[in-house]
Amino acid sequence: MDIDFEKCGGLVPAIIQDAKTRNVLMLGYMNQEAFDKTMQTRKVTFWSRSRNCLWTKGETSGNFLNLVDIKVDCDNDTLLVRATPDGPTCHKGTDTCWGEDNTALQGYSSQPTNPLLFLTELQDFIDRRHAEMPEGSYTTSLFKDGINRIAQKVGEEALETVIEATNGSSEKLVYEASDLFYHLIVLLTSKGLRIEDVAAELAKRHDPNWDKKRRAAKAAGTME
Repeated sequence: MDIDFEKCGGLVPAIIQDAKTRNVLMLGYMNQEAFDKTMQTRKVTFWSRSRNCLWTKGETSGNFLNLVDIKVDCDNDTLLVRATPDGPTCHKGTDTCWGEDNTALQGYSSQPTNPLLFLTELQDFIDRRHAEMPEGSYTTSLFKDGINRIAQKVGEEALETVIEATNGSSEKLVYEASDLFYHLIVLLTSKGLRIEDVAAELAKRHDPNWDKKRRAAKAAGTME
């Protein structure tokens, strides 16, 4: 990752975003040392401008920010840090440094966090497993077994989902459907795709004119 620390005198802004809710939690600053420690410990660490030293968020309060990933912007001088917080982020005890409720969806405190957002988090996790292939991981073992075995697992989980839908309980249906979703994401990842690609296709089909456009494209010979 190419980060231009020198542009702003050795420090770059680090925007902290909750990996699950996508809410912005706080703004801090990192130098090279803080960035390296964050990557090594997986605990978000800043450079404190007031104390002139490294500062790991949560080292005194226990409210750590557990790193999910880091992205650098188009100018290479601002970081977007996605993390999972252990408790409130602000030193004043609020979820965010703006006093917002981090459990809210789109700013409406009466609505709980959208569980669908977890699918992207799960996709990111499986992407990391695919890239790092750590020993002892079930996901790693699937990738090592290859596409045929992964596809077979998707088929097995789909069958078990159908069985629970026709003869089982709602609880068991949700359990088996969860297995199906997980193995489907592994399958997509093995083919260089993401669950968002499926969501994008569904969104495209939601267009009332989708079927007409599809038939027109097929007639024109532009569809495979």
